[in-house]
Amino acid sequence: MKAIDSLAALTDLGRVRLSDNFFMRDMLYSEVANFYRIPNIPEEPDLAIEAGTKLCCLVLEPLLRWFGHITIRSAYRSPTLNAHCHKLYSEGVRDAWCTSNDDNAAYHIWDLRDTSGRLGATATIIIPAYIEHFRATQEWRPLGWWMRDHLADYAHIQFFSKLCAFNIGWREGENDQQIGFLDPPTRELLTKRGDPFFAGPHLEAYEHVPILTEERK
Repeated sequence: MKAIDSLAALTDLGRVRLSDNFFMRDMLYSEVANFYRIPNIPEEPDLAIEAGTKLCCLVLEPLLRWFGHITIRSAYRSPTLNAHCHKLYSEGVRDAWCTSNDDNAAYHIWDLRDTSGRLGATATIIIPAYIEHFRATQEWRPLGWWMRDHLADYAHIQFFSKLCAFNIGWREGENDQQIGFLDPPTRELLTKRGDPFFAGPHLEAYEHVPILTEERK
């Protein structure tokens, strides 16, 4: 797909079906972009589509099949938007929490390869079916262990305190598949490749949570 240079081209991009249940349009919404009036449009659409397709097919669709609806909080971020967001954060605007373009390449910036040349994509999502359990218990770890046991192709998972949202990504090649809690100033590593109990299974960590053990009808 050529560079997006018209409303018609942007509309066509939004119609691209990344997987059975997700379209590119689902991935382009950005509150930061809306507030600062910076278009969140891929600069290399084909790379963004390729990375997003892998993320949706290999990571998001398995979650959808088990839990039903999942909410996309943030997904694709253009290099221009991310650079602006990072500049604001560096200047002390803490609502604009973005790392540098180099750090976000093959992460939220789907159309930039990382320093190793790998393609990747990340989305920040919420699982509505898990919210009530989290509100009652503040337990994010059971969901983390469930995903460790049931998702083969994620690259990383990083939880936040609000609504048990989490970043989840796909990236080419072997990844450490780290799972942890990222909300500053609290950080916790749950597991990653190489840990003694990484391989599992870890049923004892989530068997008390019905939504994680009883498949939804």
